[in-house]
Amino acid sequence: MARITVEDCLKKVPSRFALVHIAAQRGRQLLKGAPALVKTDNKVVVTALREVASGLVTIADAAAKGHKKSEQNV
Repeated sequence: MARITVEDCLKKVPSRFALVHIAAQRGRQLLKGAPALVKTDNKVVVTALREVASGLVTIADAAAKGHKKSEQNV
């Protein structure tokens, strides 16, 4: 399987800061038991980056989940 690079992910995400945020959030979801959207035997962080690079996880997904979380806390 080919290596995943930051450049591959940046084609789908506008900045490195957004990439870190999205990958960290998705990694936490995977650790909590969320099903992976791509088939891989890699660690959670690499799986999250593969999902971002393939376009399966986007900023809109992260923003929507963030808003739902903040609304529940109110």
